[in-house]
Amino acid sequence: MTEKDPVVEIDELHIELCILQSHLDRLLSRIHQNEAKLHRFQSLETQLLAINSLRELVEHILEDTKAVFELDFVSLVLIDPKKELQQFLKEDGLAVETRPELIPLTTDHQLKPWFGKAFHAYLGPCKNHHRMLFPGGDQKPASIALLPLVRRRELLGCLNLGSSEPTRFTYGMATDFLDRLRSILSVCLENTRNFEMLRRTSLIDALTGVNNRRFFEQRLGEEIHRAQRTGEPLSFLFVDIDYFKRINDTYGHQTGDMVLAEIAGQIRSQLRNNDVLARYGGEEFVAILSGAELDRAMEVAERIRSQIERHTISDQNNQPIPVTISIGVSEYNPKLVPSMSKEDTRGLMELADQALYRAKRSGRNQVSRGGVYRKRSQREQIAV
Repeated sequence: MTEKDPVVEIDELHIELCILQSHLDRLLSRIHQNEAKLHRFQSLETQLLAINSLRELVEHILEDTKAVFELDFVSLVLIDPKKELQQFLKEDGLAVETRPELIPLTTDHQLKPWFGKAFHAYLGPCKNHHRMLFPGGDQKPASIALLPLVRRRELLGCLNLGSSEPTRFTYGMATDFLDRLRSILSVCLENTRNFEMLRRTSLIDALTGVNNRRFFEQRLGEEIHRAQRTGEPLSFLFVDIDYFKRINDTYGHQTGDMVLAEIAGQIRSQLRNNDVLARYGGEEFVAILSGAELDRAMEVAERIRSQIERHTISDQNNQPIPVTISIGVSEYNPKLVPSMSKEDTRGLMELADQALYRAKRSGRNQVSRGGVYRKRSQREQIAV
């Protein structure tokens, strides 16, 4: 048996050490990558758990998930039988049609067969029947992960991740991150959905379906702050149904309730999505027109008044009920009044309220201009 040349043995050992070092470097690199991914995932998880707004949750899911997991495709399916979630998003300024990667479905019938009774995630190639989950372009992912979002045995939707790499998502691969992600998202989606429903239940007038006074008082402060940030004016409308007591006395309270609901719907139809309409009490409604100067608000108010006058409301015997409204209008301009106290906010409302009563004293069924709100010292200077 011949002995190896010591030089050869050293060379072989060196080669083995280089190979081991290469393996170790790859392992360390993977560890660092996983640590960075874990940190990003934990940051995403913390943000998701702190969200109450459905719109914020949807936007974080679609945008942040794509960035954190370095994906080419992300979409979200929401099961929305009564289209309530779509309405919640619309009210918060997110129209579903503007986000093709957000897919509302009225039933879960199409999704359930993909996940089975145990709601297992699907990892593997993107098949033809999966392509509907990745709309908005000709390119489709090569491999996908479909994560069912489930709470209390109810399928709420699914998060769909796609990659151009065929081996990114394969059957049998470890799914610890993905399982935790879908668990977190399921909880967040359930909580947010319940919060949105509770918020609207507590802030919606049950009779007319528009916002109630509590919501209005919260929102008025927010709109004033927004006006101060942007420097844009806002206008305030006080609306009152003329001779409403006479309607109740003549046709009964059920018909009176129907009239209130009809009027609310007609007013709403003349406003933008970002305008605020609320029932203030009895037969009174209030509206906030963001970014609208007084002249523009007067035009909107006249359009509302005219629409109500033309609109036909009938009683249970199909007999028309004559209904008109009176409106008072005021404006808040942050350039004239940079800061607003609670007293100032009341003053803005009183300005429109006084205009409303002038409209009523002048014969009703008309719009009255209350003017631009100014602080008492400014009014005194103008008077002088």
